[in-house]
Amino acid sequence: MSEQQVPSYCAQCISRCGCLVTVKDGVLTKVQNLAGHPTGDVVCVKGKAAPQIVYHPDRLLMPMQRTQPKGSDNPGWQPISWQQALGTIADKLGQFRSQSGAKSVCWGITTPSATAIADSFIWINRLAHAFGSPNKLFATENCNWHKDFSHAYVFGQGIGMPDYKNTDCILLWGFNPKETWPAHALQVTEAQKRGAKLIVIDPRKAGLAEKSDLWMGITPGTDGALAMALANLLIANKQYDQSFVRRWSNGPLLVRDDNGSLLTAEDLGQCGANDPEQLVAWDERAQAIVLYDVKSCEYQSDSIEDPLFALDDRIELNGISCRPAFSHYRDACQRYTLEYAQSVTGISAEQIEQMASMIGESKAVSYFSWTGTAQHQQATQTTLAIASLYGLTGCLDKRGGNVYFSKPPVNNLMGFSLLSSELRKEALGADKPLGPWKMGWVNSNDLHRSVIHKAPYKTRALIAFGGNPIATKPNEAFVRETLRELEFYVHADLFMNESAKEADIVLPVSSSWERSGLTPGFLVSQQAESLLQLRKPVIEPLGEAKSDTSIVFELAGQLGLGEHFWEGEIDAALEEVLAPTGVSLSELKAQPAGIDLGLKTHYRKYRNQGFNTHSGKLELYSECLLKSGYSPVPQFPEIQAPSDYPLILTSAKFRAHCHSQHKNIGMLNRRADAPLVEISRALAQELSISANQTIIIETPIGRMTAIARLNADLAKNVLCAQYGWQESGKNYNGIIEQTQSDPISGSNRLKSQWCRIRKLETQPG
Repeated sequence: MSEQQVPSYCAQCISRCGCLVTVKDGVLTKVQNLAGHPTGDVVCVKGKAAPQIVYHPDRLLMPMQRTQPKGSDNPGWQPISWQQALGTIADKLGQFRSQSGAKSVCWGITTPSATAIADSFIWINRLAHAFGSPNKLFATENCNWHKDFSHAYVFGQGIGMPDYKNTDCILLWGFNPKETWPAHALQVTEAQKRGAKLIVIDPRKAGLAEKSDLWMGITPGTDGALAMALANLLIANKQYDQSFVRRWSNGPLLVRDDNGSLLTAEDLGQCGANDPEQLVAWDERAQAIVLYDVKSCEYQSDSIEDPLFALDDRIELNGISCRPAFSHYRDACQRYTLEYAQSVTGISAEQIEQMASMIGESKAVSYFSWTGTAQHQQATQTTLAIASLYGLTGCLDKRGGNVYFSKPPVNNLMGFSLLSSELRKEALGADKPLGPWKMGWVNSNDLHRSVIHKAPYKTRALIAFGGNPIATKPNEAFVRETLRELEFYVHADLFMNESAKEADIVLPVSSSWERSGLTPGFLVSQQAESLLQLRKPVIEPLGEAKSDTSIVFELAGQLGLGEHFWEGEIDAALEEVLAPTGVSLSELKAQPAGIDLGLKTHYRKYRNQGFNTHSGKLELYSECLLKSGYSPVPQFPEIQAPSDYPLILTSAKFRAHCHSQHKNIGMLNRRADAPLVEISRALAQELSISANQTIIIETPIGRMTAIARLNADLAKNVLCAQYGWQESGKNYNGIIEQTQSDPISGSNRLKSQWCRIRKLETQPG
């Protein structure tokens, strides 16, 4: 008997926990934590379940083709060879491209946050671009878009990462890392041990909220109102970093009253035709204008003393009435009084004041926010409100704040340059130019409109690498109709799921333990970001399964695109990814625990390069949003509950499952054969519902059953149900309205759906 222990990392979620894999006689038997790895202190139950996942009898092990019409109870799957499968796919795609253009083919990519698709993410995007399609179906609008991209409208880049080793105060806002990101949770716990304060904003008192210094039990979807109320208090009490706001935000820049645009030197007749773009601020000391050069991110002052930029007061220059951008933001915040915020958020005025004081009194504040604030109808404005609030602290990229750790300098080979700017403009969802459309990432609403209504043109095919939109996107019937009406649908995955059942061809994908994967940086700390690691396959692929990357490279060859894919040589492609690091692929293969690049953190990088925004400053007032028809400062129209659906349905991730995955894995699904729903004891008493009884949750588009769990900390008007169950009647997302979405990002109200409940008259068993 031969036994090996291989250093690796678990690729099943974004935590990418370092692990030690035991293999006996070619069989994976155990996954445990890898001491010394920057994310290797713990492996969750999903990692430990790896043997059950890999050797599950329901694994897809050969390509299959549908023989019965779509909608049939039995698709009539017939095994086919890889040669036949890829040949058929290539022929179909070539036909669609010649008849309707490459844009008629959409490429689906599942989530890198909850699967191992990160191994292949750049290659799938590259194939879509090389093929000539601007359309990639990717659920970023409900996942990472707001933390990684919407923040850029304030910060110029994403949310960054809390500098947990040096922070004084941590805000976890709609983020429960104990269930979603173990490496994050451990960092928070260590920070608490050395004295950092923890504030958790979450409808449920769960995970780290139970050990927090302050738990804010917020009504789902009202986070923006809380952020504005907190900012109002910080400004009123002068507990914000006024020096940072004056020097590094666009708060001092003057805004025209007539059109809301930033005042320019050209407006005042002080800019020559060849001068760079210049904006205008007002120096209170000198009682004079100061020009600001956007290109150099520098103010040009002739004052003897340093200018004191005005943040208030209307002034008139050259007949143009204007006032500082900061005053617009301040006025927007002033609408959110303590009394109003309490009525909207369900959080007491005393707690809101306490949170504001904790933030204002801390020298180094950090925060992280994820899907808890992203899956709502006003998600983008919420993100901007939270980011602007954080901007007031002056802690961005400061030691102990949210920083941008140095990352391994790898090449980005997603191949955007392979797609012309004209084709990029034809991506579905172009009506939302500030959202995921910018990257060619389309959502299920855009795809449905294209497939069913041919608007703006007809999508004929979907080539999906993972995913299960029937169970993870809003309105099950809506999504199923889209998939059934496609002329051609290919689905690659480990297991058959409800969405794959609608496909014409299903391709078997190897698990992460059967293939290699490259991770340049592990996100949660500078030590983690410094690690470059190649995950080696620890066992041979089962059956005829192939990695997503292999499928992409082979299909590229069939499509005549081999020149863009190193003529099928995956190792050559990885060498090009690694080239800037100076580390070779052979070196990484020889060191399976990874190579530490010894990178160093550089704080306050904006002092040298400004912010990557239009103004070069942290933007509390967004001219970019204004020009696209949106409010330049966060706004939140109050949404009233309909009288016939008075309750708010939300959801939260549970550790054992990633979205719709893992329900078939024995050790991950021991607790229940149906989704659970948490309801308050007060509501349960009012409706005569007992723990473990089956209840019916109804929304305007459908109903589902769930098992009641009583939660004493939950607000009376809030329910929290498990999502990801695929079966009709148990599918949480199946009863979410797809019509209620964020106008900028397209995110759905997955966590704030109006509903009502009742007890099932005849209880099971």
